[in-house]
Amino acid sequence: MAETVGDPLDHLRDQLRATQDAAERLAREVPPQGWASPADREATAQEVQALVALLQALRDVVPPELWDQVREVVRQLLLLLRAILDYVVDRLDAPASAPRREPPPVEDIPIA
Repeated sequence: MAETVGDPLDHLRDQLRATQDAAERLAREVPPQGWASPADREATAQEVQALVALLQALRDVVPPELWDQVREVVRQLLLLLRAILDYVVDRLDAPASAPRREPPPVEDIPIA
């Protein structure tokens, strides 16, 4: 007995719809911070609050000139982190068959 073959596009649409429904169902089950438990979220919040309190205490004690230097060091660290993330994202976006580029020359960055 021969089965009637449906439209392949209809079959593909049904598969895509089922996949989307499954993804939405899984997304509803994920907690706000990924798979973190309520205790993990509370611990993270406490750590952030402690860090903020420490920075506020330091700001009150440290002279303004030194505070400006600390702020500049943090700024430079964030720029370094951004450069590293940009580099990693560029490597992830490149196709596996693409030839590897030579890394840019290393430059000394003076920290005053």
